[in-house]
Amino acid sequence: MMNFLKSTCLAAAVVATAGIATAETLKISHIRPQGATIDNELSAFADELKAATNGSLELNLFPASALGDYTSVQERISVGAIDMAVQPAATAVDRRMQISAFPYVAANWGEAKSIYGPGGAIHTAMKDLYAKQDITMLAAYPVYFGGVALNTDAVNPGDPTAAKGIKVRVPGIKSFQLTADALGYISSPIPFSEAFTAVQTGVVDGVVGSGAEGYYASFRDVTTSYVPVNTHFEVWYMIINSGTLAELSDEDRAALESAALAFESKRWDTAEADQGAFEQKLADNGATIVSLTDEELAATAAHVRAQVWPQVLEDVGQDWGQSILDKIGN
Repeated sequence: MMNFLKSTCLAAAVVATAGIATAETLKISHIRPQGATIDNELSAFADELKAATNGSLELNLFPASALGDYTSVQERISVGAIDMAVQPAATAVDRRMQISAFPYVAANWGEAKSIYGPGGAIHTAMKDLYAKQDITMLAAYPVYFGGVALNTDAVNPGDPTAAKGIKVRVPGIKSFQLTADALGYISSPIPFSEAFTAVQTGVVDGVVGSGAEGYYASFRDVTTSYVPVNTHFEVWYMIINSGTLAELSDEDRAALESAALAFESKRWDTAEADQGAFEQKLADNGATIVSLTDEELAATAAHVRAQVWPQVLEDVGQDWGQSILDKIGN
């Protein structure tokens, strides 16, 4: 009798669950706080993806580097321990990924889209480099042209040959260190997690490596001057473990890839205005925006290219790096 009841219950459970698909939930990391632009955009992306797949594919967002800093997250995506992220490229595994943060590659948003957008030389190069780490690049996410945030007054901001006498925090990436030095600052590599305290306590007097949105999100309370000197074009990438992508159903995979392309396209339409809005937010928060003339920007770009490009090309591989720049026309 007991065996009969067990069999009956099991049969009922099978009938009850028949035809009900189990939703796939992927973890996706990003580096900004909850409520930041990328967090809001990824929340909308997740809702659209869930609707497009009738609930069979869902995203679980982890903002503010909750799963680890972007370098460790990229490594964990490579081995399948984390599913997805939207974040900068980490160069620790492959120094060639510095090509994404080369200084002064693009002079304006139109040039940036042709280089970093779909079919662009750096877009294609980064897709190939990620693939070598068992990672699929689903989309690029343009963020801003970079600048210099200071907790002091700017010194000769339009003259890159002038020594500023100002120590600035830079990421531990050679291209950023060399760029800060070429601009006349004294570069000091400091982990991002320690950067705010370093500025607050006077260990350094500013930050290089981000742009208005990043400085507003993380450094607005220690930024009294902002110089939009266009140090580099910041692009993040929507990436996924290649095995995870392959294991999705054909329908869910197609929906994810389509949604990612739409996500990238929409961002190219809004990123430039977003940059201006965050520069205004810094100003509203009390920072002085130190704008440079077109002539100063052009002279700065030429100076940094001459000083920095040969050294970074040596680091990423002269022939490989130059082949990318040749496609751009530099």
